[in-house]
Amino acid sequence: MRTDMNAFSHLGIDMQDVRARAEACLDTLFFDPQEKIYLDVDADSGCMVDTGNMDARTEGMSYGMMMAVQMDRKDLFDKLWTFSMRYMYQKSGIYQGYFAWSVDLKGHHNAEGPAPDGEEYFAMALFMASARWGDGEGIFEYSSQAREILRHCLHQDEMVQGGRAMWDRENKLIRFVPEANFSDPSYHLMHFYELFAQRADEADRPFWKKAAEASRHYIHMSAHPVTGMCAEYAEYDGSARLMFRKPYAFYSDAYRVAMNIALDTLWFGPHKALCDIATHLQDFYHGIQTEDYMACQLDGTMTDEHVMHPTGLLATLAAASIASSSAYRDEYLKRFWEMPLRKGTRRYYDNCLYFFSLLMLGGLYRIW
Repeated sequence: MRTDMNAFSHLGIDMQDVRARAEACLDTLFFDPQEKIYLDVDADSGCMVDTGNMDARTEGMSYGMMMAVQMDRKDLFDKLWTFSMRYMYQKSGIYQGYFAWSVDLKGHHNAEGPAPDGEEYFAMALFMASARWGDGEGIFEYSSQAREILRHCLHQDEMVQGGRAMWDRENKLIRFVPEANFSDPSYHLMHFYELFAQRADEADRPFWKKAAEASRHYIHMSAHPVTGMCAEYAEYDGSARLMFRKPYAFYSDAYRVAMNIALDTLWFGPHKALCDIATHLQDFYHGIQTEDYMACQLDGTMTDEHVMHPTGLLATLAAASIASSSAYRDEYLKRFWEMPLRKGTRRYYDNCLYFFSLLMLGGLYRIW
C-alpha cells in the first residue's frame, strides 16, 4: 500500500506546499525561541519539553525521535536518544531495561516507573533509524537497541527479578503500566506491531503479529458504537475505567486513537470496524467549533469542562480522514490545514499530535 499519498491534494494543495509546511513545523517545534518544545541539555543531548508540566517524558522523547527520523534529521534523533539513555534508562532494579517516564529538564528522575507508550515508540523509531541511516556503534546500533527494548517489554518478568512485562502475554494487550491489569486504548499501535513482527527477535515475531490483531479487536471493543469514542483508560474487556478523579471518559490520551487508526489504515490497509470508528468520530464532531470542544462521556454527553487540547483533537479528527467514509472528510482537512500550531503553555501535546497528523495526511509519515 502506498504511504506517500497527499490527502490535501483534494484541496488543491500540492506536495511542495505540504513539505514546506512540515519543515516550518519542525523548525517551530525544535528551534523557534518562543514556541519550541525542544531543549539542548548537553553538547550532545537534548530533550522534548512538556511545556504544561516542565518535564521531559518518554512519550515526548520517543515522539521527537519519530519526528526526526521521518524528517531525516539524524542530528536531532541522536541528541534525543543520547538524553534518553543518559538520563532515563534504568540500569538496575525491577525496572532495569525500561525508561523512567518523567525526568526534570536536567535529567533528575521525577518517577522511576515506565510508561509503555514510550517504549513502543522508542523501539519503532530506532528500527526506522536503522533502516534509514544504518546502524552505528554502542547506543547508536539502533536495531540492536530496539530489539533489546522489546525483549524487556515482553519478558521483563523472566529477565529481571521482581520485574513485570509491559504486555499481558496471554491476551496480547499492552498494559497502562507494567503493574496494571488494564490498558489505555491509545497505547495500541497495531501498525507498529506489524513491523515488530518483521524486525523484533525472531522468537517473538509470532507474538507481535497476534498482538496487532488483538489490539485492533480491543479498539473495536472499546469504542462507542455511535460516537466512535474510546476511553482514556479501559479494562481488558474494553469498558471505560475512570481515573485521576475525572468524571468523564473521552479526554486527552483518547484523541490519539483516531490518529492510530489512520496510520494503521495508511500502512496496512483498511479494517472496516476501525474505519467505522473514524467515520463515527467525524460525524459526531461535525459542526462543533474547536473552542466548543468539551470533555465527553463515550455516548457524546458533554460536560461543562473544555478540553485541554483542542488543537490536538482537531488534528486527530483530520487524520481520521485517511480511514473515514464520512461526508465531512474534506471539511476536516480544510479546517486542519487552516489551523496554526498551538501557542502557549499547553502547546507540547497539541503540537505533537498536529505534526504527526500533518505527516500522515501529507504522505510524509513512511515506513523505513
